[in-house]
Amino acid sequence: MSGVDKRTWITWLRVLTGLPTASGHEHQVINWVRHWAAGRNLRVRQDEAGNLQVSIRSRSRKRPVTAVAHLDHPALVVVENKKRSATAELRGGVHLPYLVGAAVEHGADPKTIGRIVSYEGSMATVSWRGPGPVSPGDFMRWRFPPASLGVKDGRLRAHACDDLAGAAAALIALVKAQETGQGHFSVLLTRAEEVGFVGALAACELGTLPQESQILSIECSRASTEAPLGAGPIVRVGDASSVFTAGLTNRVAEIAKHRKIRHERRLMVGGSCEATAFVALGWQATGLCLALANYHNMVDIDGVLAGKRPARLAPEEIDLGDFAGLVDLLVAVATDLNSTESDLPGRMRILYQQERHVLDS
Repeated sequence: MSGVDKRTWITWLRVLTGLPTASGHEHQVINWVRHWAAGRNLRVRQDEAGNLQVSIRSRSRKRPVTAVAHLDHPALVVVENKKRSATAELRGGVHLPYLVGAAVEHGADPKTIGRIVSYEGSMATVSWRGPGPVSPGDFMRWRFPPASLGVKDGRLRAHACDDLAGAAAALIALVKAQETGQGHFSVLLTRAEEVGFVGALAACELGTLPQESQILSIECSRASTEAPLGAGPIVRVGDASSVFTAGLTNRVAEIAKHRKIRHERRLMVGGSCEATAFVALGWQATGLCLALANYHNMVDIDGVLAGKRPARLAPEEIDLGDFAGLVDLLVAVATDLNSTESDLPGRMRILYQQERHVLDS
């Protein structure tokens, strides 16, 4: 990664992934992005759903390329409060064994802390203490010791890599694209992905993105033996719900290979992402993701669900080399995507001409 020095992009990454956020309560992140963009001569627009579009202040006749990442992360939103306990709704996918006994902190006042004492349906009862008050509409996130957060051994450990690391990669790529005048490249930061792509669906319904946009949907997706941390960013062919736009996916993978950007190409069926929403509603979209340890802050999901070990919440982890590679890939795609067509059809025709004699036997 060039143009933005390592200390600077790590600072942006750490700040973003440490900001408190929840579905419907992404305001602290939105305010940070607005302030960040204002100092870099970038245009910021907010649609009626609160999604944030950040773009370069220059015109281009090239077909739009948009990197999309979401701003929320699983958390608890208070619906009722008593003296020292509150009823809160879980917004986002976290398995039941991880919830009861989990330590939490107030999204706006980390000195107000609590613990989940029971959980039923989608509602948790939280005992809390601190200066407060805790009111309906407030949110609480998981509480981790400061020593467990930060950069170590080439990895970032943070409250919410999913998907604020994706947002950071998109914004850094935008700054780099701005340096080279790629005015057709922009970033869309969506809300409420963790409860069903609500922000992305709203962006489609509202026409936030032109129909001709080529969408690069960024996620942090659960790591596996086939998709480990440290093997490079992942060109995501599809998810648990759908296969993405084939031509666009092929072109992104070809650019990565041509630019010699270390990467993987995987289906990644551990969950569904916003690319599914965009493709289903008529847009061209593909996926890019970072392998993620402790997905949704859950340590060793398979072992816990199999009853082999107790449930434990911990910071999410990504590899910094993967992150830098994702930024490089986003910039390469922004630069190259509109310049040439995929050579796959041509390669197929050449292959046919070379080998069609076999059919004569």
